Amino acid sequence: IGTDSHTTMINGLGVLGWGVGGIEAEAVMLGQPYFMLVPQVVGVRLAGRLAPQATATDLVLTITELLRAVGVVGRFVEYFGPGAEDLSVADRATVANMAPEYGATCGFFPVDGETIAYLRQTGRSDEVCTRVETYCRAQSLYREPGSADPEYSWVVELDLADVRPSLAGPRRPQQRVLLEDMPARFDHDLPALAQGREEQAKAKVELEERREIIRDGHVVIASITSCTNTSNPALMVAAGLLARKAVELGLTPKPWVRTSLAPGSRAVTGYLADAGLLEPLEALGFGVVGYGCATCIGNSGPLTPNLERAIVEEQLVVAAVLSGNRNFEARIHPVVRANYLASPPLVVAYALAGTVHIDLSSEPLGTRPDGRPVYLSDVWPSADEVAGVVATVLEPEVFRAEYEAALEGTEAWRLMGVPQGALFAWQRDSTYVQEPPFLERCGTDPKPLAGIRGARVLAILGDSITTDHISPAGTISRTSPAGRYLIDQGVSPLDFNTYGARRGNHQVLLRGTFANVRLRNLMACGREGGWTTHHPSRELLSIYEAAMRYQADAVPLVIFAGKEYGTGSSRDWAAKGTALLGVRAVIAESFERIHRGNLVGMGVLPLELPVGCTVEGLGLVGDEMVDIEGVEAGLAPGAMVRVVLRRETGGPAAPGSEVAVDCRARLDSSVDVEYFLHGGVLPRVLRLKLGG
Repeated sequence: IGTDSHTTMINGLGVLGWGVGGIEAEAVMLGQPYFMLVPQVVGVRLAGRLAPQATATDLVLTITELLRAVGVVGRFVEYFGPGAEDLSVADRATVANMAPEYGATCGFFPVDGETIAYLRQTGRSDEVCTRVETYCRAQSLYREPGSADPEYSWVVELDLADVRPSLAGPRRPQQRVLLEDMPARFDHDLPALAQGREEQAKAKVELEERREIIRDGHVVIASITSCTNTSNPALMVAAGLLARKAVELGLTPKPWVRTSLAPGSRAVTGYLADAGLLEPLEALGFGVVGYGCATCIGNSGPLTPNLERAIVEEQLVVAAVLSGNRNFEARIHPVVRANYLASPPLVVAYALAGTVHIDLSSEPLGTRPDGRPVYLSDVWPSADEVAGVVATVLEPEVFRAEYEAALEGTEAWRLMGVPQGALFAWQRDSTYVQEPPFLERCGTDPKPLAGIRGARVLAILGDSITTDHISPAGTISRTSPAGRYLIDQGVSPLDFNTYGARRGNHQVLLRGTFANVRLRNLMACGREGGWTTHHPSRELLSIYEAAMRYQADAVPLVIFAGKEYGTGSSRDWAAKGTALLGVRAVIAESFERIHRGNLVGMGVLPLELPVGCTVEGLGLVGDEMVDIEGVEAGLAPGAMVRVVLRRETGGPAAPGSEVAVDCRARLDSSVDVEYFLHGGVLPRVLRLKLGG
């Protein structure tokens, strides 16, 4: 159980695991058990083999599209069949990693001979490998080739031979696009990305002492990053081989492309260097900038100032191509509207091409110094080339050396002073860590449950609202509520850092809740970003300012949303910030697993609209008063409560009319009910510790 949603990667090794919200993890650290409902298990039967030109990235993007269409939220997925048996553990880990993106709690591959071979390859001792195999066989957890298929809740089938080179975007991991379809798909998506503009836009920009014309579709960020793909040696070696061939042919990335390499492990740097592939990657700008999420979570660094200025002034729809697992709006960079996931070698290829408005299967990605065109097929490494390099450089000692030094840290880390004592020494002037208010009003006994009366609507949102929309982790704008707060505290905009870096300061994260610059709130008068209309004043305010006004008037708040509310990162601040804004309930068509649990953990009631009832169908305009009835009578898992909407101006209905909808409280277990009764996990744990 991990606090990163991509804990699911461990399932590629035959170890069952998944991500949980930080709030749930805090409860476990304070001595509480972890609770879950027994899930359905969906079997995904993989047949055939991947074609030589297809990668594990193409496979997982195909699976993500497939399983999002099927619907596996809250369910386990297990892969089986001859195709699964032939996948390497690295490829299995790539598929298992993106379970949150296809909605499953986990994507499990059983232990088999490939698993044991991987343990040996990565430096585990013979004793450990023998023990793992012996134990798994004794527990009937070891899968032999040709074993009888397990029984599943239902089965989905995929022929690996059908997997083709793909990307996914521009806004969601399930929006798969075939390589050859990229130009047409970009043209199709442009009006939505450009807020209605259909014609191509362009701007002249001075870059490297040359005037360049930047157009819609130009790639401004190309990054090999994230745990999904940089932990797969075959994919990383393929990127290195492609880079080497490109350098030999005299190709370079376009000057408007910001390139970077952020591996998930130091072992990656070691074997790339041993293979002689780090140097050509660096020659193309893919030098190591660090280890970890980096660009995938929004830490790409700034674009060239005049380039960013031109993008904003001309409202260009520029692109990022990254080997990450998430491409939600404004996650990668605030001014980059089109974001595509791709394999590491394709990331390098798009950096060379400089645009996504190109069919790399048939158009040249660049030209040699003598003017001859270079096609993707000219630089794409064969499967045999990749396998040969992997077999040569992937020695157990590479991994042993990194594992042994993993906990040492840098010299600066080792020299840090460690405060002593039982209590944390809060620094009142710190803008990074402040004592949070979650337990300020926690009495010895929980307050009696009461219905919610006279609530106002803070936001009306659409489908697939991500935790990045709710609580962004990237850059802080100087004009945002969080930016203005930091300036008031004497922090220079150059030192703002990111929302993610300041998650220890509730004052910053509260102001950053719903501050995503691409948020679309139907109550914001058509304006993108963290805006809403305050009622009854009808003023357009930041969501933070409106919420503070409502709090001053003791007015509770609700949020309405469509399907898949809370998808994405297991970001507990998406629930903490929601609660601190004064939101008492989120009413949505469906919820993602981790965020639903986080809302309950903060005492916010998740309510699910009945099948066939949509937010759009309710005809909300935002001035409604909302009552939630039935809470005071007591709640049980899955209890029904009534939501009554009293219309002020009416919208499509008559002013003053009422609409009642019976919603299911997504308190899925008796533990959820207990947490909600206490106002959240932390108050419940505190009362237990105090003997209440």
